[in-house]
Amino acid sequence: MALFTLPLWLSLLLLLPLFLIFRKKGDKKHLPPSPPKLPLLGNLHQLGNELHHMSYWKLSKKYGPVMLLHLGKLKTVVVSSAEAAKEAFKVHDLACSSRPLLDGSGRLSYNYFDVAFAPYGEHWRNMRKLIILELFSLKRVQSFRPIREYEVGVLMGKLAEAAASSTPVNLTDMLFALIANITLKMSFGFEYRGSDFDKERFHEVVHATEAILGSYAFSELFPGIGWLIDRINGRYAKTERVFRELDKFFQHILEGHLKPGRQKQGDDMIDVLLGIEKEQTERGGQVEFTKVNIKGVLMNLFVGGVDTSAITLNWAMAELMKNPRVMKKAQDEVRKAIGDKGKVTEADLGKLGYINMIIKETFRKHPPVPLLIPRETISEIKLDGYVVPANTMLQVNVWAIGHDPKYFKDPEEFYPERFAESPIDYKGSHFELLPFGAGRRMCVGMHVGEMNIGIVLSNLLYCFDWKLPDGMTRENLNMDEMDHVALTVTKKVPLSLVPVKYNP
Repeated sequence: MALFTLPLWLSLLLLLPLFLIFRKKGDKKHLPPSPPKLPLLGNLHQLGNELHHMSYWKLSKKYGPVMLLHLGKLKTVVVSSAEAAKEAFKVHDLACSSRPLLDGSGRLSYNYFDVAFAPYGEHWRNMRKLIILELFSLKRVQSFRPIREYEVGVLMGKLAEAAASSTPVNLTDMLFALIANITLKMSFGFEYRGSDFDKERFHEVVHATEAILGSYAFSELFPGIGWLIDRINGRYAKTERVFRELDKFFQHILEGHLKPGRQKQGDDMIDVLLGIEKEQTERGGQVEFTKVNIKGVLMNLFVGGVDTSAITLNWAMAELMKNPRVMKKAQDEVRKAIGDKGKVTEADLGKLGYINMIIKETFRKHPPVPLLIPRETISEIKLDGYVVPANTMLQVNVWAIGHDPKYFKDPEEFYPERFAESPIDYKGSHFELLPFGAGRRMCVGMHVGEMNIGIVLSNLLYCFDWKLPDGMTRENLNMDEMDHVALTVTKKVPLSLVPVKYNP
């Protein structure tokens, strides 16, 4: 018996490694499909020179709407369908409600003392509750209506001057300046127009901030050696420079609000935030909301408030110039609804159904943030039947969803009427259209954004007819996207138009 069992045991010992290998393979989780990867680089080489949302979209055509990418050591699941987005943002909303701890967002948010980039937890829940109740309640948003309507009136006056001499205007720059002034006055009580600070540098800092927030540091892609590359290629120095400029600006604004005897016409958002801090201090005990929190929130307002609305308005006007039928239909609607009042007010916006369709169609075709701010899974979930492990970065390609013919017929065509009989809206309940995201991490400033876009676009269409400069036709109007990686994606070539005053 002993002579028989010895070879058997030896055979079992020899087969044990193979058994363990096959067991490991059998236990391997059903992860999302992934393109073939290279050592160290992973799938980075497959992104090419295109913007990330375009590269992800092309890869998703081959590997599916839930796809795993290895960006160096950074594992990212990319979602490119409304069904998978619904699973992530509705079915598994809590499990997908954190944020990855990335280099750029961590530094610029004062180590995640903000709302937009903070990881899920008690701090974020408390901050979000305060921000929604105190800053972005419907009552608070409506209280800033005089600022919006005044600033729109100033822009209409400048355009009327240009119309009198048939002078082309850089509408892209004018829209950015308008939204910057609304945002700065509403948030900081700060006058953008007529102030003595460097406006050109202000534009640069906004765009540099978005470039940092929308890209990865090499230290994230290649832990261990990436930090050295970040210092050699200048990313580390750029991040520090932008942080110092933002911090200096925020500190200046805070100090101005704290000056004794400061004159003010009403409370701006900094006054509200300082009031929260003061109230917590006077109650005694631990102060959860400090000036560092305020600066973190100001960064969110600075980035989210200035560029996204201006980008949407710029794309909307460009598409209307490419599509004169849509332009005329929108102008006929607003001019019939407003009559000879001379301007559109926020109370009139509910009458303008077609213009609301134009805004939806612009969000669909040109979402200002085509890849929503990345999330991170708190626990293991399933998307489209695939396992997504805990602590995996999740990116939703809303550009790809909006350009999918499964949801929108002829997606390259700008056709607002597609929403005429459709219940689809952009407020987080319909996952075919997600410019503001959905679920717990949905953009808290959505109401401000839609008010800004609605009041500006309707007045541009009511007050003026629009022509292209001499020698330019709508066929050769450049509609390319800016070709650098950033959080937002804007039109590459500024929009130059000639306003023609409309007299009701």
